[in-house]
Amino acid sequence: MIKAWVVALLLTPPNGAVLADTALSPSQATRPGTPSAAVASASLKAHAITLTLSDAIYLGLRDNRAIRSAYLERIGEKFALRVAEDRFSPKLFVRGSYLSSHNQLDRSRQGEIAPVSTLLTPYGTRVGLGWTWRQTDADRAGLTRNDGANITIIQPLLRGAGRDVATAPVQLARLSEQINRLALKDRVAQTITRIITAYRTLLQAQEQLNISSNALARARQLLGVNQAMIDAGRMAAFEIVQTEAEVANQELSHEDARNQLETARLALLQLLALDLDTPIIASEAMQAAPLDIDTAQAVLQAEALQPTYLIQLIAGQQARINRVVARNERLWDVSLVGGGGQVRDRNNLHGSTRSWENYVGMQVEIPIGDLSARQADVQARVGVENQQVRTQEARQELQRDVTNAVRDIGARWRQYQIARRAEELSQRKLDIEQEKLTVGRSSNFQVLSFENDLRMVQSARLAALISYLNAQAELDQTLGTTLQSWDIALND
Repeated sequence: MIKAWVVALLLTPPNGAVLADTALSPSQATRPGTPSAAVASASLKAHAITLTLSDAIYLGLRDNRAIRSAYLERIGEKFALRVAEDRFSPKLFVRGSYLSSHNQLDRSRQGEIAPVSTLLTPYGTRVGLGWTWRQTDADRAGLTRNDGANITIIQPLLRGAGRDVATAPVQLARLSEQINRLALKDRVAQTITRIITAYRTLLQAQEQLNISSNALARARQLLGVNQAMIDAGRMAAFEIVQTEAEVANQELSHEDARNQLETARLALLQLLALDLDTPIIASEAMQAAPLDIDTAQAVLQAEALQPTYLIQLIAGQQARINRVVARNERLWDVSLVGGGGQVRDRNNLHGSTRSWENYVGMQVEIPIGDLSARQADVQARVGVENQQVRTQEARQELQRDVTNAVRDIGARWRQYQIARRAEELSQRKLDIEQEKLTVGRSSNFQVLSFENDLRMVQSARLAALISYLNAQAELDQTLGTTLQSWDIALND
């Protein structure tokens, strides 16, 4: 009977234990609105899909592997905080055993169960409450039982005493959770910025292919004009070689543009975690407007929102808590102790007896010649001062990055305006030269030269526009406002 009861106790899982693996259900960042019908479609290979930038960000939040991995890591990080905050909850341990023994005098069977509950308070007080029940059944000595309860209380007076020291692990865990949330925000923001950059790289490659196609069409048109002029006797036959060479060069540029487009498409698909055979077309309209940004206000905003900088500030708080704990560890271990217990014995020969005891006193432990506690204190003090240096460096670095980003976005806008004006002038210059060629007042070489100039300034205007738009995304990341700008909720 005893054996069956003890075995059943040992095989029964404690309350709340889970024998089977639990499926992980990570959260997911979202933004309001719905994707376009093409993006929401289940079949992505059926036809070419036109993606807006908003669609690309939606798909990135849903499927990007870096973001999904970050949310999976958050499951473990949240549970670590839960464990730390459970520090002051009562703990229950149940120990049971069953032994069968024999010697030259007798054979006996013994069963025992001993539940113990412990509690740590936010002031360092340790309370233990236990109960033990034991039964022995011997062939000759007969059946004996005893059970008893005991309680112990230990209150540290120096080492381990006080709310600041006792709650330090919980405070550190909560600060670590803040760091983890900021790291998640930064990771999602970086990924969104990468998606924005990759999307605009695809957009630039598409536009560059159009520029190349138009240049090739103009070169072939010029070749036709040259042939007509040769047939009319208005141009020497050997001069058409220049135009034929230009057509060949434009065909080469066109092939390079097609290759760059494919590279950009694959890079974006990789970030969106889509099948690499998915045909996608960036359809966002490239529009730019000037931004008026006050550098001082931008620095203040970055100091309030930039995750990397805020992590350094929290690391400073952690260093100060570690210093408090390290200094406390150097103190003597002086504690008040008290407790009591009661035991009841029952057997077939002497009946039942009861005994009790209690005690109160003080225990002292004085370390002599142990430098490890001092070493930890020195390291903690160095950690505090070193973190102060890192915080100062992080603040200056943030100010530098914000200042550079604000200045860069202004410079990019001016470059774009200059590139637009240069494109308009180059187009007019080419049109005039083509008209002069048709009436014999210009040379083939001059038209080809102006054609190259137009293609170069068109590419420069496109690059300036993309750089300006990307500078806006980089400024958002520097200020820590990427998620706010795109209305993204972490749902963490």
